Amino acid sequence: MDFEDFVQDLSSLEVISKDNQKIAIKLKGVPLQYANALRRVCLNGVPVFAVDTVDIIENSSVLPDEGLAHRLGLIPLKTDLGRFNEPSKCECKSETGCSNCRVMLVLDSGDSDVTRTILSNELSSEDESIKPVSDKIPIVQLAPGQRIKVECYARLGRGIEHAKWNSANISTIIDTDKEDEKILTVESTGALNPEQIILAGVDEVSNKLGQFKETIDQIQE
Repeated sequence: MDFEDFVQDLSSLEVISKDNQKIAIKLKGVPLQYANALRRVCLNGVPVFAVDTVDIIENSSVLPDEGLAHRLGLIPLKTDLGRFNEPSKCECKSETGCSNCRVMLVLDSGDSDVTRTILSNELSSEDESIKPVSDKIPIVQLAPGQRIKVECYARLGRGIEHAKWNSANISTIIDTDKEDEKILTVESTGALNPEQIILAGVDEVSNKLGQFKETIDQIQE
């Protein structure tokens, strides 16, 4: 079976177990190279949202600006692939992006006279579908009198560019005792549900194979 046959006949894929975060599927009759390609794409080849640019308006915390921006970038964000474009594929063709390829999130801790930890629930998004996957991710601890105020800009990206765009925490292949059967397990970061990662991964590998075939055909001509 080649990957095109696999894409056209998803009966070769059997869901063994799944929940909101993890899915395990059985691949039947799929060569190891295609199964491994799907595993790698599920890990770092499916686009998800992450903070890419941070404008620091005020930061009197002990965390340097670079450290604060790094932490914000690593917060997994819920992703809607149906509504937004990757910047390279967006019609705006703008370096700053537009409402179809970029989302702004803001955080203003305000002033406080007690020590407190700023959590991801204080990040406010201009689009409700793009927000942190959890409200309880620590960002920075502020002492009395300290404050942070930032504007963040998130965009779609892929893990091959930076780990903050990884769509999955874990993606593994296990051979079963039966011939031509393999188990693929994918654990989502929360940006997408596990089923979305699998289906988007299948489409991505299929597209890459199609592009490769086109390139070969052009060389042969």
